[in-house]
Amino acid sequence: MNRIDEVHVNAPSWGSGWTAAVQRPSEGFHKNWAREGFADQTVRQVVRVTGTGTSARIKLSHRYGSSPLEVAGATIARTDRGAAEQTGTVRRLTFGGADEVRIPAGGEVYSDAAEVSVAPFESLTVSLYFARPTGPASFHAQAYSTAYRAAGDQLAAADPAVFGETTVSWYYLAAVELADGGPAREDTVVVFGDSLTDGFASAIDGNHRYSDALAERLAARGTPRPVLNQGIGGNLLLSDSAWFGDRAGDRFRRDVLDQPGVRSVVVLVGLNDIGFSEIELPTYRPNPDRSVGELIVGYRRLIGMARAAGVRVTGGTIMPFKGSEYHTPAAEAKRRDVNDWMRTSGEFDAVADFAAALADPADPDALAPAHDSGDHKHPNDEGYRVMADAVDVDAL
Repeated sequence: MNRIDEVHVNAPSWGSGWTAAVQRPSEGFHKNWAREGFADQTVRQVVRVTGTGTSARIKLSHRYGSSPLEVAGATIARTDRGAAEQTGTVRRLTFGGADEVRIPAGGEVYSDAAEVSVAPFESLTVSLYFARPTGPASFHAQAYSTAYRAAGDQLAAADPAVFGETTVSWYYLAAVELADGGPAREDTVVVFGDSLTDGFASAIDGNHRYSDALAERLAARGTPRPVLNQGIGGNLLLSDSAWFGDRAGDRFRRDVLDQPGVRSVVVLVGLNDIGFSEIELPTYRPNPDRSVGELIVGYRRLIGMARAAGVRVTGGTIMPFKGSEYHTPAAEAKRRDVNDWMRTSGEFDAVADFAAALADPADPDALAPAHDSGDHKHPNDEGYRVMADAVDVDAL
């Protein structure tokens, strides 16, 4: 066996652990550091994985950068609590054997493998040190997970108190992949869409998105599988947005089909295409008046891409939003027509009827009060669990 064969045989088979869809630097929702970026600062970020492994690597994305990004150092560790790491688990991450890495504008990079054992529903802490100014940062706005910042190189800091600044966004971190020495898993589920997938209004650091509940449900029935969340708050099926990410059809391949071991996807998008057209606010743009026919063409594009890749696709019906700023007779008519098409067309491999599961029995055009976060279009934590229960796991 020559050296090339040895490298190939010994290379880890990487599987899914955790992901976040990357967005352009922007303001909105909560305070964040994306526009200002970082300079001589360390950022510590916590993610909960749904896969398992004895080694890990991270993926850093500089997709929306305009100049090269220098990462002066990085570590990964098992999470203790908050910004604290479990003693003895901190591992220095390298990139092609080097402690530092330079990522070109628009580029992405994987770290080398690091020995760290993790089981489903355990958390890992990734710390990144930026010695030089980064410029605006590619990020994920609505993490609902606390990120911590400290001045200087604090990669080795054992005292979490040095991380005195926080936001609830993720920066540059796009994925954590896991390996355990065996063959890569081929059963990953991706949930894809807008804020209803992203987990808007779920408890900070609670891991109560519907993707979390779905992964927990699969594990409880004895069929654990990685579940990746690729939602972006405000995302649109048919339009790009500087605030809310690339349109679903354009990001579907990289955010869903390119994930390791992906077997199925649950698509829940279209609410904002309908709702934005009813509102004249700068943040809710572009806001063209989309027809039901246009939306169906958009769904068919996603279905076709998934089928061509051998990935099963479940369509999620659009949930009620009566009482929200989106709701008008025209918007309600579109929601009903889109949902009727999803339920009756047979074009998806399966349908998750989120609308029926969360509707108020006394007024099906509205969310049930017990499941409403208060804005009349996003669920609360219990509502997200009901969403997970509405997915036909056998169809995955």
